[in-house]
Amino acid sequence: MAIIIGIDPGSRMTGYGVIQQSGDKLTFIDAGTIRTDTKEMPERLKRIFQGLTRTIQYHQKYANEPIFAAIEQVFMAENPDSALKLGQARGAAIAAMVALDLEVSEYTARQIKQAVCGYGAAAKEQVQEMVCRILSLDIVPQADAADGLACAICHAHSSHSMNKLILNSALRGRSTSKKKGRWRLSEEDLAQLS
Repeated sequence: MAIIIGIDPGSRMTGYGVIQQSGDKLTFIDAGTIRTDTKEMPERLKRIFQGLTRTIQYHQKYANEPIFAAIEQVFMAENPDSALKLGQARGAAIAAMVALDLEVSEYTARQIKQAVCGYGAAAKEQVQEMVCRILSLDIVPQADAADGLACAICHAHSSHSMNKLILNSALRGRSTSKKKGRWRLSEEDLAQLS
């Protein structure tokens, strides 16, 4: 089991989503946005850093599982000024996460949409709808919060796939048994994978 916080960075609104992963099952924990209602960029970055720090510390206090973080990578916008501001917001978010000793993974917008919708060029509304379906939500989250949740879902799918690859490679040359079409590792091998 693990807690995953996903971040959709933005200079005016940074979305975040927190889920719990237990095997294939994903459960909604929290989502929201950090609004930076000011024109001054240094103040915006401070609010992003402080807002994420408070959110992460809250979940670290109550979580009994490890917490992982995922963030969307910067895309190359047509407007260089917008790309620079987005990069700065992303930097503030990453700084908050690593300051609290979280392992941070990065995913492109296309990877996130592919993981959630099965289509790398999905619209925001499609992402919101699929986030609701995957997490069994009755209420559609705000767009930036949904993007944060989508980033967390992408990480959960990626880490689960990676664990399967590790397990499959561990099966080669190890003592295993096959029952009902499934490979079983010995208790000793499972302990080594943990």
